[in-house]
Parts: sequence; structure tokens; C-alpha cells
Amino acid sequence: MTTTALGRLHPADLARTAVAGLRTRRMRAALSALGIAIGVAAMVAVMGLSASSQAGLLAEIDKLGTNLLTVSPGQILGGGGAKLPFGAPGMIARIGPVETVQHTGKTKANAFRSPYIPSINTNALTVNAASLDLPAAVRTTVAQGSYLNAATAEQPVAVLGSAAATRLGIARIHSGMRVWVGGQWFYVAGILNPATLTPEIDSSVLVGYPAAQKYLHFDGHPSTIYVRAQTDQVQDVQKVLAATANPKNANEVSVSRPSAALVARVAVQSALNGLFLGLGAVALLVGGIGVANTMVISVLERRSEIGLRRALGATKGNIRLQFLAEAILLAAIGGAAGVAMGTIATAIYANVKGWATVVPPLAWAGGLGAAIAIGAVAGLLPALRAARMQPTEALRAS
Repeated sequence: MTTTALGRLHPADLARTAVAGLRTRRMRAALSALGIAIGVAAMVAVMGLSASSQAGLLAEIDKLGTNLLTVSPGQILGGGGAKLPFGAPGMIARIGPVETVQHTGKTKANAFRSPYIPSINTNALTVNAASLDLPAAVRTTVAQGSYLNAATAEQPVAVLGSAAATRLGIARIHSGMRVWVGGQWFYVAGILNPATLTPEIDSSVLVGYPAAQKYLHFDGHPSTIYVRAQTDQVQDVQKVLAATANPKNANEVSVSRPSAALVARVAVQSALNGLFLGLGAVALLVGGIGVANTMVISVLERRSEIGLRRALGATKGNIRLQFLAEAILLAAIGGAAGVAMGTIATAIYANVKGWATVVPPLAWAGGLGAAIAIGAVAGLLPALRAARMQPTEALRAS
């Protein structure tokens, strides 16, 4: 075994000594490393899943388009609900950068699978009048059947949002299928796929404007207007939408951007991840205590080895460095295993969800670095204790 001119172990010899110290106590070392691995895996998985979900959602938003704006009635000065003018969609359509304008109008009717269901069991469904090109505007498609057209919009015919179909117990459409809407039967023409940017569509039963006015006593006022604008002009269009929709009372109009709301929701979810990171840190700390315990016992069991090495010329620094290296190596092995476990868990879950697997450098590098740091701290006291042993006392105690 070689030493440097300063009496320190050569790095290669130090590594071999540390490995040999761990190999002689494989089971105990493995259990200590497992504690570190669990803590690091939890931290990597939390950060990886958060980053992967955010990347997946942002990719979906980009695919659906960030140029969708919604216009809805706000509150009047006295505190009651305002109404959008009948001509609001037409006025908005005249804005230059606006590409598409579609709208829905909320009715007072409820929808049920049959007339025998108690009226209180509404399943949180809404019945809305809808314009004829609504699916294209909100970037959804028809999953089954067909959407409303100029003919069916005047008849008691409905199209169900994806959640509405589920709550009504309708998985497939067959000829003559009906639902009980507003006290009468409406034929079901189709079921929509989920509308990510506009979840209110998912829980809606959609009928044509003429049919809503004829059969459901709808007053004709639009309740939500969906506006697609040129992507580079979205901000400018957003500024003038309220005044355009209701020139007399622009303050009674609410304008929002659904994609921005989804991004904000991701930020909130990321903030909640701090709790899980804290739990991972606790597990990592417990793993560090396990490393400290392993090293303390190792010092007690290896007193004869320490005494013999000191008698053969090893310095206190050599002994201290040897045991410190063992603790760091043990924690590094656990940290590397934890990074691998967390990355695999992230990859599996992301694959199931259809997301891209994203493991931020901060996750794996930070997890591994934290494991090594905790290993160094945990092994410091046992290493100092080993170095303080006198050769004669260590040999006598053995």
C-alpha cells in the first residue's frame, strides 16, 4: 500500500480500502445504502414527474393552440349577473385579427337519462345552446355520431360532452337513443372527445340555438364566446374584446385565456411538490442516520484492524480518511441507486401518461450530491473516533 510524501493514502489505495471495508459487511452496508436510495429516489421521482407532467401539458397546450380567448358576462354594479348582448359574437367577428368566433348559451334546463330520475340528481350537467362550428374552435372532435348541423339545430337533438355522456351512463350511441332534457325527449346525435382547454364543454349537453329557444325557453343571450385570434395578435385582441362585446358596459364583460389558466395550474401543482420533496428529504436524513450507525458499529468491530494499522505506521489522518471514505462511498452507492430508481419510476409513469420523460439535472445531480454530503456528515464522527484510538488500547480491546 503506497502513501504520498505527506503520509496520506494514495487515492487508488484509499478507494480499495474503502471498498474492502464495505465488502466485509455486505448486508449491513446494503441496508444502509437502501435508506439513502429510498430518499433520493423519492426526490428524483417527485421532481421528474413534476417536470414530465408540465412538459406534457405544455406540449398539449401548444398542440391545441394558445390563441383561444373566452368572453363571458361578469357582474353588474348592483351585484347581479350581467348578460352579453345578442350581437356580441357578430361584433367580435369584425375584429381584424380574429379568425374564429363560436359561442354557447346556458339554458335553465336540466338533463337526465330518463324522466324517472329525481330532479335533484342533476349530475352537475348544464344544457347549453351551441353554435354549429364549436368543436373546431375549442379544438375537440366528435368521438361518436355527428355534431349539430343546420337541420338538427332546429330539432330536439343533443350532442353530449365527454363527461356528460359518462355521467348519463351512455358509452355508445345507437339509433333512437334519447335523453330527458327540460321535460321532454331529445335524440342523441353524438358524443364529443374531451376539450382540454374548455372543460365546461365536457360536462355540457349541447343543443342548437333554434331548438333551445323553441323547446327550452332559452332567451338567446350567449353566455360564453370562444374566440380564436392570430397568435401574434392575441394580446391586442384581448385588450379590445370587452369593449367590443358590450360597448355600453365593457366593465360587465370578463375575458380570459384558458391556456394561461392551465399553465398557472401547473405552477400550483409544482408548488405542492415541495411537500413531497420534504418527505423525500426526511427519508434521506433517516438513511444518513443508518450510515452513521453502520460506521459507528464498524469502528467498534474493527478496533484490532485500527490498532494494527496504527502500529504499522498509519497516521491518524490515514485512519480518519479511510472511515470517512467508506461512509461517502456507501452514501454514493445509495444515491446512485436512488437516482436510477427515481428515473425508472418517472419513465414508467410518463410513458403510461404519454408524456416525454424529463428528469431535470437538479433532480439527479442534487439527489446524488445530497446523498454524498449526508454520507460525509454521517461518517465524520465515527471517522474521528477511529482516528483517536491509540494502537495499544485498540489491540488490547480486541
